[in-house]
Amino acid sequence: MDTIVKLNLQDEITLDELWSLQHKAYRLEAEIIGFRDIPPLLETRDMLSRVTEEFYGCFDETEELLGAVAVIEESPGKLTVTRMMVSPDHFRQGVAGRLLEFIFSRYTEMEQFIVSTGKLNLPAVTLYTKHGFIPAGSEEVVPGVELLEFHRTGRLK
Repeated sequence: MDTIVKLNLQDEITLDELWSLQHKAYRLEAEIIGFRDIPPLLETRDMLSRVTEEFYGCFDETEELLGAVAVIEESPGKLTVTRMMVSPDHFRQGVAGRLLEFIFSRYTEMEQFIVSTGKLNLPAVTLYTKHGFIPAGSEEVVPGVELLEFHRTGRLK
């Protein structure tokens, strides 16, 4: 059974595993959407160690990091999923879905969850839609690359 825990980015081993996972996952997204300068790909280990997001990792019984999610509360009651990454070796095994459900259950006080992904990243679009996110807008970040934003209602008011 997989375990999801908060990651300590001050731990060098954790930081190295996360940085490696981030690069593997986001390199594939970069290929899918046709844009190499995705911010997580430009991040050094040192930069990653200083981010303000909360990271949670999904580990299997051998303690392999299968995937990770990062979130930040940018305004009261609104939680943004800033990063979602799954090891290419574990694509289509429900890792990202388990990470999202973990976030929903951990942050029950949130009124809204927000996430963005490249329009051409159909696996991510499908994932977010399956988990209750609805399209909320789009923005062309560079010519030919459109970023979609999705919202999901949190707790009922």
